[in-house]
Amino acid sequence: MGSSGQNTWKLEDHPKLPKGKTIALVVLDGWGENKPDQYNCIHVADTPTMDSLKQGAPEKWRLIRAHGTAVGLPTEDDMGNSEVGHNALGAGRIFAQGSDALILFQENCALWRRIKYISECFKNGTLHLIGLLSDGGVHSRLDQLQLLLKGASEHGAKKIRVHILTDERDVLDGSSVGFVETLENDLAKLREKGIDAQIASGGGRMYVTMDRYEHRLMNHKCDSLVLCKLLGEAPHKFRNAVEAVKKLREHPNANDQYFQPFVVVDENGKAVDPIVDGDAVVTFNFRADRMVMLARALEYHDFDKFDRVPFPKIHYAGMLQYDGELKLPSHYLVSPPEIERTSGEYLVHNGVRTFACSETVKFGHVTFFWNGNRSGYFSPDMEEYVEISSDVGVTFNVQPKMKAVEIAEKARDAILSYKFDQVRVNLQKGDMVGHTGDIQATIVACKAADEAVKMILDAIEQVGGIYVVTADHGNAEDMVKRNKSGQPLYDKSGNLQILTSHTCQPVPIAIGGSGLAPGVRFRKDVPDGGLANVAATVMNLHGFVAPSDYEPTLIEVADN
Repeated sequence: MGSSGQNTWKLEDHPKLPKGKTIALVVLDGWGENKPDQYNCIHVADTPTMDSLKQGAPEKWRLIRAHGTAVGLPTEDDMGNSEVGHNALGAGRIFAQGSDALILFQENCALWRRIKYISECFKNGTLHLIGLLSDGGVHSRLDQLQLLLKGASEHGAKKIRVHILTDERDVLDGSSVGFVETLENDLAKLREKGIDAQIASGGGRMYVTMDRYEHRLMNHKCDSLVLCKLLGEAPHKFRNAVEAVKKLREHPNANDQYFQPFVVVDENGKAVDPIVDGDAVVTFNFRADRMVMLARALEYHDFDKFDRVPFPKIHYAGMLQYDGELKLPSHYLVSPPEIERTSGEYLVHNGVRTFACSETVKFGHVTFFWNGNRSGYFSPDMEEYVEISSDVGVTFNVQPKMKAVEIAEKARDAILSYKFDQVRVNLQKGDMVGHTGDIQATIVACKAADEAVKMILDAIEQVGGIYVVTADHGNAEDMVKRNKSGQPLYDKSGNLQILTSHTCQPVPIAIGGSGLAPGVRFRKDVPDGGLANVAATVMNLHGFVAPSDYEPTLIEVADN
């Protein structure tokens, strides 16, 4: 339904801005604003298009917030991410996001009592916890896992096994050792209390279970990667997890996110309690996109993307519900934010024909997350979504341009077809290549993204349209770990500490195009604007006033 007091989807006409202009809405993934230096890949790269947009400040270019409370995360120390960023961009309002689940656990560690589906297994079965062992706050948090362990132990769990995924993308490479040691100490304290608690298996997040949108997992026959370690089989066997991560780091070119699967074994070489019939399984990641594949494999009886034989009969729950449309998983510990009345749904109801496109690794962000964690179309007659398949089995720094040209071509063709009023794309190079830590490849990626933006803006100019260019969070603008004074950090061997995570930097937003009405400029009275303000801004440019409960628009029309 409409905003407070409304009983219709009908939006009020904007008093000064016309309808009917084609709008290109471009999201540069991982494109933040930071001071120029050699580790700011956006600054180093040849980006004449974005540089020219920046010259439009302050009336046509400004910065907005893309992290912390601006996107629904608990504190200003929480870096933004693509999921919450696209939620905010599409929803036009700020919703408490997954990391806030921690607050609920702090308030009520007895959630296990509510989830009888899981806790009824505590007496005779094993509780298995699966997720990312990290304090990055993007997919999971170490302190959340610690609270889960505390709550489970206090409410009847007698045997607990943790299956860990090592990070690097959201934290410093090599930090896996410290996280594992911390977890081992926590589990040792539980054992002192008579609870049989151990780490049972592990592996790197990008090698085991956490690739996105079935991109690599389907094509790599991930029965050998996802469930083998849960069933007690894996390429590597160790007596404990600390030994495992230390040994795996000795391999040439080893990094945390690509560790091969390992299992922990006893003195006889037997895996310590793999998952069996009657056990309970909880995935403790709160972010959805990299958990959907595993959730489907654990819950759906007719799942056929890879072989699950043997597959135990388990009681499964997620930290949150990862797909609201699929109701997946059917059991979860914390209710996800209910994001309704998104800008995309409003615009479709008001006659705005929409085209959305990206490649596989970010396709769900300009569709599913943009639409409030909703799969599918609002109106098949009014919308067209195009997914460009990402290359399989190739690390992004090897092909840093990714599918920039293909996305730009699809957007250009959609604009020139005159079939659509809004053409929405995500150009993900700065983020996906930035996560590899390869500075030179990230520079190439930023240049490719800039060239793609130019192709889209040229098409907009041909049809007399409007462009809105922004980003969902930072990444490529800072590729090194820094001390408190901002200087790059080096490890004990003198090697530069590469930063592969997102950042807390602001992101740009630029407006323009020959179709932009005279006098349109950024307001000066919304200095703390963030991603959620973009939706009302775009609605205005389509000729509508946003619902009253949306975050305020960033633009105004000056009197001539």
